[in-house]
Amino acid sequence: MRRRTGGWWDAVLVYGQPRMLSMLALGFSSGLPFMLIYSTLSAWLRQAGIERATIGMLSWVSLVYTLKFLWAPVVDRLRLPLIGALLGQRRSWMLLAQAGIACALIALSASDPSTRVAHVALLALLLAFAAATQDVAIDAWRIESAPLREQGAMAAAYQLGYRLAILTGSAGALWIAADLGWARSYATMAALVGVGVLATLLVREPERVAPPLSVLTEQRVVAWLARRRHWPPTLRHAGAWLLGAVLCPVLDFFARYGAALGLLIFAFIGTYRLTDYTMGAMANPFYLDLGFTLKQIAAVVKIYGTLLSVAGILIGGLAVVRLGRMRSLLLGSALVMISNVAFSLLAAHAEPSVAGLATVISLDNFAQGVHGTALIAFMSSLTSASYTATQYAVLSSLYALPGKLLMGTSGIVVDHIGYPTFFLYTAALSIPALLVLYLLSRRADFAPLRTRAVA
Repeated sequence: MRRRTGGWWDAVLVYGQPRMLSMLALGFSSGLPFMLIYSTLSAWLRQAGIERATIGMLSWVSLVYTLKFLWAPVVDRLRLPLIGALLGQRRSWMLLAQAGIACALIALSASDPSTRVAHVALLALLLAFAAATQDVAIDAWRIESAPLREQGAMAAAYQLGYRLAILTGSAGALWIAADLGWARSYATMAALVGVGVLATLLVREPERVAPPLSVLTEQRVVAWLARRRHWPPTLRHAGAWLLGAVLCPVLDFFARYGAALGLLIFAFIGTYRLTDYTMGAMANPFYLDLGFTLKQIAAVVKIYGTLLSVAGILIGGLAVVRLGRMRSLLLGSALVMISNVAFSLLAAHAEPSVAGLATVISLDNFAQGVHGTALIAFMSSLTSASYTATQYAVLSSLYALPGKLLMGTSGIVVDHIGYPTFFLYTAALSIPALLVLYLLSRRADFAPLRTRAVA
């Protein structure tokens, strides 16, 4: 009897493909610097005596990730000299960004935030720029290396590698810092950038399904140039490149989805992860303020919690395939809201225990695994093959910007209302996205975007 295709087992088998292992390694490379300028850095700053309000505002350094759409067209279009010809468009930019990440981490390892906090902030800014550039190239590689039906699994493999990097950049970095100090901790993280370098050298450059035309041959650009023959050649060329590389990807998005649906999609993506980002900057200060040690945080919060996040990521990838994008997104939001309510209960408990912390963290990591995988797969399905890097950079910048703006005020909010109410507040921040998702579900033109990736 012929085995029926499209079942849960077929969805599981997708994970066995070689490109998934490559995506796992590149996901690790992408995730490693994030915690080192975010949660782990906040723990270092707190131990150095930096105030919570300052820590919260320093988290705005990660806003660089949300601005990557500004230089994504360069990554998408500009071929790097020498290594561009050798490695290809995507891999050459990955390698250049990884060199920047390693240099920034080495410089951070030689810094002292207690006396030069502004210097640390500047280095964190440089690290964020290099890491965001790497993300642009890796996201483009991921979308171009697999068909649409495998994007859920690719997103899960990416998220899994990312979570392993979070484990390394948080639990690993905290453990090393507890025994050997923060300088050696960050120096060790710099050495681990080699994982990403090795992966970049070994993976294949993807074949472009629809190779982008030269910016000077795109229809909109040709028409624009025809109307400006009287301009100086240098100015005409600069304007044409800006139009073709920056504006055309945005115009293409709205041409495919229409203004009304496109704006609703933007509103949904921009509000979907408000909860994650807003509570994230206060996570480690919260654990430390409860009285837990760095090693307890590393062992319970990071290692044990990350194991549950792996389950969440894998289930999130399967959910995208079998339940469809709509239900997967809904499931992710519901789980994140529940996990933040659990944080509030832990904060309100008179004597928080390690067991209680492990339970809450496990729920939170599982929820974020489902949540993030569903969103990545959804955004990947929205991009055009002609503008992969730029369009995904715009979408990923959009989902991070509102949350990171709120994240910078998180320390001030905690100081005014306390941790129990703060986590109820962050749970409520998921409601706007659910309302927009409901509006999207009522639109007939949204129906193709909520279908299953595998029939």
